[in-house]
Amino acid sequence: MRTTFQVVGSSLLTTLLLTGCGAGDAPDKHVDYAVQGAYSATLSPTAKYAAIGSFNHGGSLWTTQQHERLYNWNHKAGDFSIIAATAFSPDELYAATANQQDLVLWNLQNGQPEGFWSSPAEILDMDLSPNGDYAFLGLADHTAVYFDVKNGGVMHTFRHEARVKAVDLSDDALLALTGSDAYNAKLWDVQGNKVLHTIKLGNIVDTVALSPNKQLAFSSGSLDRAVIWSTQDGAILHTLSDNRDLFGKRLSFLSARFSPDNSQLLTGTASGAVQLWDTSSGDMLRSWEIHKRDPYGPTSTGVYTLAFGEGKYYAIGSNGIINELK
Repeated sequence: MRTTFQVVGSSLLTTLLLTGCGAGDAPDKHVDYAVQGAYSATLSPTAKYAAIGSFNHGGSLWTTQQHERLYNWNHKAGDFSIIAATAFSPDELYAATANQQDLVLWNLQNGQPEGFWSSPAEILDMDLSPNGDYAFLGLADHTAVYFDVKNGGVMHTFRHEARVKAVDLSDDALLALTGSDAYNAKLWDVQGNKVLHTIKLGNIVDTVALSPNKQLAFSSGSLDRAVIWSTQDGAILHTLSDNRDLFGKRLSFLSARFSPDNSQLLTGTASGAVQLWDTSSGDMLRSWEIHKRDPYGPTSTGVYTLAFGEGKYYAIGSNGIINELK
């Protein structure tokens, strides 16, 4: 009996190690956007553009088709800004960059700034409404704010029990999803400034995402569960990772995005893995490992942002490299 247990246990452990380490496909192509790495990165809704906050060049806008830098975006002339957060409007007309306290709205057609504002508190995450009219900011002062980024002024304040680390706006800016250090993901009616549903996780909420049709939400806790849930009734539909399995498997998801037709979800982890999920079944369809500068080095490469392209997927890592996945 002891011998049988040892054989089965050894076989199971080997299987888990093989599937949990380096099991994903390699990218079809990778291009360096920030040689020394990046503080932040965001891909636009159709993956046409990438906004980067690099370690050595500040902010910049890139086109993913030609992999060319279009504009340098910094908040002070002659200085490289530390860009901690970036965002695009759903119509891809505007982008925003933020350091800890300042927010700049940029016109994507000419690369020029159209608004410069100081935030009420340190900016941890943000998203933009259509036409770049409003910015939804997750702040360190336990609030999220709906900010008029063209004229100035806070339109709505959404109060939380802790820092608001993750935010996402629906494409029509009627719903907002927040994730906080109080382990809560909250769905908000933006105009009514009220909570519609709250999902409790087991750790700080790192990442949130809303589907284009506003029917689905994704929320994940640091080294904790990642769930797809219904925005209609708050019911959890699928658990994508859980810390309750045999060996206490724990993942931290840094990024997530639903497909335009709502049928799939891309997720990216702190260890450089990208997964494609079926939102109806919760099954994983594909997985990749993004490119690392030193494949044998000790430093992990987190996946900052993801997008669905035409016949391919995109992912940008903390090392400043964009990956084309097929």
